[in-house]
Amino acid sequence: MEWRDEGVLLSMRPHGEGSAIIEVLTAAHGRHMGVVRGGASRKMAPVLQPGTQIAVEWRARLDNHIGAFTAEPVRSRAAVLEDPLGLSGLGSVCALLHHALPEREPHAHLYRQTIALLDAMVGGQDWGGAYLSWEMSLLEEIGFGLSLGSCAVTGSREDLAYVSPKTGRAVSRDGAGEWASRLLPMPACMLGQGPASTADLLAGLTITAHFLTRELAPQLKAGPLPEARGRMISRLQKRGG
Repeated sequence: MEWRDEGVLLSMRPHGEGSAIIEVLTAAHGRHMGVVRGGASRKMAPVLQPGTQIAVEWRARLDNHIGAFTAEPVRSRAAVLEDPLGLSGLGSVCALLHHALPEREPHAHLYRQTIALLDAMVGGQDWGGAYLSWEMSLLEEIGFGLSLGSCAVTGSREDLAYVSPKTGRAVSRDGAGEWASRLLPMPACMLGQGPASTADLLAGLTITAHFLTRELAPQLKAGPLPEARGRMISRLQKRGG
């Protein structure tokens, strides 16, 4: 069994004497693991960093074996090390992909969105809105896309201000009525309306966190979302004062 592809490195851990097990997200082969011989060496250390774009070749005797990778650097994203918020965002992306996506199942659209988001983080762009959209796409990829086009109660497309914590559907102010306190406040940026302030981003990420926690409960063993995401939220909160 053999294939070649390009992807982003999600994680690396030492394995045996001098080798490493890496996890890569690729467009055609999804989230895939393999052993890199000599991957724990000083020579490979700068290459096998989370977020690095690498060209990989995977080989195994049988398809269900973990197999072995050879890896060559394509693009470094080491510049993100100089930006604590960007670094925490990159960590959140890698950790969520690890928990959310089944192994070896391609998600081509999410892959392209992930690459664009990581490049924005490295490029020093304002990537908060793109990150929120990415988490919404992640929910859709795992089978629970939010339905924000119209009010679940009235059918109206106007003045949508909440999301139902049960169904993930939008609710207007009129439709919410006395139930508003039981709904999740939805910022306009989730509808693609206007720029997103830090407070808007945090409100949107509260919504996605609610559904990610619920949908990923088996993988997380009913625990919280990855610590890396929590660190990113903490940095966003500090930025917003």
